[in-house]
Amino acid sequence: MSLTLDLAEQLIARPSVTPDDAQCLTLIGERLTAIGFACERMDHGPELARVSNLWAIKRSANPDAKTLVFAGHTDVVPTGPLDKWSSDPFTPTHRDGKLFGRGASDMKTSLAAMVVATEEFMQVESAASFNLAFLLTSDEEGPSVDGTVKVVEALKARGDILHWCIVGEPTSVHRMGDMVKNGRRGTLSGKLTVKGLQGHIAYPQLARNPIHMLAPALAELTAIEWDKGNAFFQPTSWQVSNIHAGTGANNVIPGEVVVDFNFRFSTESTAEDLQQKLEAVLKKHQLDYALKWTLGGLPFITTPGDLLEVVQQSILENTGIHTELSTTGGTSDARFIAQICPQVIEFGPPNDSIHQIDEFVRLSDIDGLKNIYLGVLTRLQQRTLSTAGA
Repeated sequence: MSLTLDLAEQLIARPSVTPDDAQCLTLIGERLTAIGFACERMDHGPELARVSNLWAIKRSANPDAKTLVFAGHTDVVPTGPLDKWSSDPFTPTHRDGKLFGRGASDMKTSLAAMVVATEEFMQVESAASFNLAFLLTSDEEGPSVDGTVKVVEALKARGDILHWCIVGEPTSVHRMGDMVKNGRRGTLSGKLTVKGLQGHIAYPQLARNPIHMLAPALAELTAIEWDKGNAFFQPTSWQVSNIHAGTGANNVIPGEVVVDFNFRFSTESTAEDLQQKLEAVLKKHQLDYALKWTLGGLPFITTPGDLLEVVQQSILENTGIHTELSTTGGTSDARFIAQICPQVIEFGPPNDSIHQIDEFVRLSDIDGLKNIYLGVLTRLQQRTLSTAGA
């Protein structure tokens, strides 16, 4: 058994359903401490739902060295119905050339690959030319309010500077290495309540139907082109996710309608602009409304530079693939790290089974991923040494 597979199985065997870490970070911390990392727990949140956070760093002897961060999460989504699984989700199982278990793809294999790649790198390069760090949490699959964002706030407050970050999210699509995320759209959610006047459906003149009042505004909002996007991002999208009104009776005009919606926005728009444009439509239609906004994350982009170059080179060497750069998909903790780190990318195994029953990772991809991460470390070492020599 490879060291990467062994560690991946140890992590999968720990039922770390968000926000429970199930001692995954203790296991990883012990491995990192053994190779000279200074490990700091930054757990946060209420006692009954305490989030586990780990910041671990091994500093170069060079006080001006830059810092590379491996980032990720130990928490997994709930299993769903156990009787639907072909094997216990927390018992690592091999079938048909695959490793099955909750978190196999999202993202315990990535964590194992990062740790083992670091161990192998340190065996060869005991004196790294850059600082190497890990930022890990058990609050990515949940609300994401006591995890990475809190560690980032603490690092920013004490002046720690990050330069490069790889988040181990499962980004590959058809084959290991075929896609790297070099940015993500922002996410802005709203809960809109439009107020009317409840009444008997047979006497509409004595009531005000908020659904009817909202309908013209809703039609206008769905037709707006919020922006055109750019070379890195699709145009900003506005989508309604839920509409609720009524008392349950079919002869009552409701007193209000509640609409949940979300913007996934590019760097061509700001959250403030989107809020103002949407509320201008509501006011134009003279609606009596209340609106609560939630900014889930700002958009970010990592343009070609040191990090993307070494990642692309390592993927090409290990897989023969010229990887595709993409900003599609949902959000990740990269959105928080990008606030203090100029170069952030996401890269991990294929995502074709994430959050599903019988989640898996292909056995051949486990050490393949480790070798790509190791190649990144090796190339970054060479690049920083040559830069220092120049």
